[in-house]
Amino acid sequence: MVRAWDDALAIVPRGGVTAGRTLVIPRRHVETAVIAPAVTAWTMARAAEPGADLGCDLNLVTSVGATATQSVGHLHVHVVPRAAGDGLPLPWTPQESARAASATLT
Repeated sequence: MVRAWDDALAIVPRGGVTAGRTLVIPRRHVETAVIAPAVTAWTMARAAEPGADLGCDLNLVTSVGATATQSVGHLHVHVVPRAAGDGLPLPWTPQESARAASATLT
C-alpha cells in the first residue's frame, strides 16, 4: 500500500506495466465505474493525488466490462506513469494501430 484515505487505498500491483504504476481502489464495493458515478468521481480524484506527485505524463484509466478489459469486478483506477518510447500502447493510439496492422500481415 502506498497511500490510504478513509474512502480509498492506493497500492502497487504485481506485474506493473511501467515503473511507478499504482491502483486506486475505493473501500466501498462498486463493480464498475458506471454503477455509482459519485464513487467513481471521488476515486478518480484520489487517483489524481499520487498522479500529481509523480510529476510526469501519465494515464488515469478505468475500464467497464470484460470487452473493455475489466478483469476484476471492483472499481479501480490505474495511475500509469508514461515516458517517451516506453513501448506501452493503448488500444486507440497510433502505436497500437500500427502493431495490429503488422500482426495481420504475418
